[in-house]
Parts: sequence; C-alpha cells; structure tokens
Amino acid sequence: MTPGAVYVGPMRYSVPVLALALAVAGCSAPPSEPSPEPTAPVPATTTAARTPSPTPSPTPPPTVPLVLAVHHSRTPPDLTRAAAEGIVGSSDVAEVADETLAVVDGREDPGAAIEQLTQDPGVLAIVPVGAVDERVRVATVDAVDPLLEPDAYPLTVEADEAVEPTITTVTIVGDIMLGRRVGAGIVDDPAAPFRPFAERLSAADVTIGNFESTLSDNGQPIQGGDSFAADPAVLEGLRLAGFDAVSLANNHMGDFGDVAMAESFAIFDDAGIDYFGGGPDLDAARAPWIVEDDGVSVGFIGTESIGEAPGATADSGGTNRLNMPPRTGPLDEEALDRIAGDIAALDEQVDTVIVVPHWGAQYTHAPEPIQHDVAARFAEAGADLVIGGHPHWVQGWEVIGETTVVHSLGNFIFDMDFNREVQEGVFVEIVLWDGEVKAMAPVPYVIDDHIPRPAEPEEAAKILADMRSTSTGPYAAG
Repeated sequence: MTPGAVYVGPMRYSVPVLALALAVAGCSAPPSEPSPEPTAPVPATTTAARTPSPTPSPTPPPTVPLVLAVHHSRTPPDLTRAAAEGIVGSSDVAEVADETLAVVDGREDPGAAIEQLTQDPGVLAIVPVGAVDERVRVATVDAVDPLLEPDAYPLTVEADEAVEPTITTVTIVGDIMLGRRVGAGIVDDPAAPFRPFAERLSAADVTIGNFESTLSDNGQPIQGGDSFAADPAVLEGLRLAGFDAVSLANNHMGDFGDVAMAESFAIFDDAGIDYFGGGPDLDAARAPWIVEDDGVSVGFIGTESIGEAPGATADSGGTNRLNMPPRTGPLDEEALDRIAGDIAALDEQVDTVIVVPHWGAQYTHAPEPIQHDVAARFAEAGADLVIGGHPHWVQGWEVIGETTVVHSLGNFIFDMDFNREVQEGVFVEIVLWDGEVKAMAPVPYVIDDHIPRPAEPEEAAKILADMRSTSTGPYAAG
C-alpha cells in the first residue's frame, strides 16, 4: 500500500493531492449553494500509517573453524590473526619458525590435503576442522586452539552444519615408581614427584598412568633390589595431580608376594583410586575401566607381557597376562584371542577404547617386531589408541589402520640414573571430539633427582628425535 495513505470512506486520496484541491477551490462553497454539513473528524483509530513488512534477513550459513595444520613432527606455531589471514588469503608459502612451508589449500578436498601433509613435513595445509585427526598438529591463532576452543577461534569457513562437539581431554603418563630411592627421598613430602606437573596433569578431564609399585612390603622381595614398594602416603601425589585411575598391568605388582599384592588392591579400593589391568582374580584384572565425561565414554584395558608378577587366574590375584616375546614368549594366541574379544566387547560399550600394554625390551628405542603384530590385533578388535610402556626409554609411534600406537612413553617417575635415556620421557595429551581422536601431542620432560620436570628446548628436541627415530608414517621425522 502507498505510504501515508489516509482512509475516508471507500475513497483513497494521498495527503498532497487533497491539500492541492482545497487550495484551488477555496476554503468554502459558492454563496448560491447551501453550505454542506461539516464532516465529522475522522477518529484517530481509523487513520493508519502503513509501512511494508520488512523482508526477512536470510539465515547465515553455519561456519566451522578453518585450521592451519602442520606435520606432526613440528611444534605447532602460534600465529597472529593477521598472519593467519594472510596465509589463508593468498599465500603459496608460509614462514613458520624460520622455515618456509608450501601452503596446500584443502578447502575443496580436505582429505587429500591431510594425506599430503602426513607424508610431507614441508607442507602447511588449510582445512576445515572436521578433516583433522591425531596424525597432524594444528596452529593456534592469537593463542586460541581450534580443537579446544572452537567457538573462540577467529578463522572460519562455511559448512553444511555447525560443530558443537563434546570435548574430552585425556592425559596418559608412563611408568610411575615410588619405592626404593624415590620413596626414601620423599618421606617429608610424599607428593613431591608430582608437583612440577600437577597443575597440567590435573587440568585434563581424564588422567592415568602405570603404577609400577606395590603399596605394601608385607612379604619377601621377589626381585631382590628391584622390588618396589611405596608408602600408601604417595597416593596424596596421585590426587594432587588429578589421577583418575592407574594401570596395574606391570611386572612389579607382585614384588612382595600375594599378601602384599592383595593389601595393595585393598589400599587402592579404600582410597577411592580406580585401577585396571590387575586385580584379585582374572575377571577383575581383565575388566575394563570406563569413565564418562559429559556423555562421552572412554574405556581402558591394561595388559602385561613381562612376567615376575603373577598372571591372574580364576581364583588368584595378578595381572591381565599376555605372554609374548621377548620376556614371556612365545605368543599366547589363546590369551590374545581373549583380550581381543574384551576389546571388541568394550568397543560396543564406549566411544573410545584405549589399550595400555606393558611389553617390549628394556633400554632401546626400537619396538620388538611382535609388538607391531599384537598392536595390529588390538587395532583390528577396536582399539582407537594403544599406548605402551616398560622399556624405560621412549619408543616410536605408528599408525595401524586407523589406530595410533605408541610403543613406549618411557619412565615418568623413577630412580634410574645410569644413562640419560632412562631419565627422559614423554606423556601424551589427547583431545577427543564426541569420542573421536582429534589430537595427540607428546610432552617431553626430563627426570632430575627422581622428579620429572619440563624439558628445556634442546632437551625436548633430543627426546622427540629419539622417539621419531623409530616412528613410521606420519610420526617419522620426515
């Protein structure tokens, strides 16, 4: 309708036309004609200013973070927004940490860009966040990590649907030994070994490690000077660092015999600290530990292949034993079938399955060949991650199918000091989106006076180089 129209009966005049007619005709009728009856004023309620309905604004399309990904062997850069936008906008190359990387725009074919990146450390890939997995690392922009804070991340790209994931963080550390010389040095502060990393470890939604000590010495030492018993007071340190559970699938759980082992299980139970991979009978030892965080469930299974500690049976305590070389071989195919079945059953119950094996040869960066074979069986059964320990040195990473395998994290807390490698290690920080593994970062550290501390840059580079020396695929040095 015409804006400003005034309605008087059935006829419609615009205000300017009516005013002009009155001006030409005069304000009264000719004298020879009777004056017309005055027209009653139009009530205000019958006068309306009509405006057209505004056209609805179109709903903007959903967006997702547009990330800049680098090879896993690189430390992810923190870019300013201007620098990141410059790379996204027009650059064929990017300057990252004083190196020139070829830019691959993966907005049209993100899968191909990620595959190219996993094979070429000289590439930086621009991809929607959905293409990212643990085989690559992503840059932060103005210190915002797109995997941890997608809503705050400044670079976006249109997508078919927005992402609103449940984000779960998991941290896993290597061998924790709190007896012998470690225990002797922490009498006044049983939590001392955990303090340097306590804040970082406790920040994760889920934190676990391999607890390689008993909590009782009520018995004869089975391994002589290599028998490890910790004062139960050390559990204060586990709580300080936010540990949710520990794996007991290792060769020191039985160091002081069956009575001490049973007492250790009871102490953990009374303290409210969960454990898996060991228990008072085989059913308990093989049972998974399952944790749920905001609707996302993560399940852990521990296995032990070294010996010394007894393997659990139907009516006796011990570990979830899988005999295999080099210490307890040949490979027990029946036990492997049983464990694979447990993994498959767990995969039906939870969003993410993590297997924690205690395996391999000590004091080497090279995994035993049998570890690859067993890891492949775990992966086939449904393991999303396999994260091992026991060798006391870091060992390589690999991808089997869609499963990342970490063969050894190294020591986390230990009193070994006869070479530098036993005083070095990594723990892993994992990011899950709705249970899907999106990131997995190694955090290097060194052990001084039996206590782990963050590695200095040169130390960190050396540890990661050792790890990558036997890694394959996307985790190799390139």
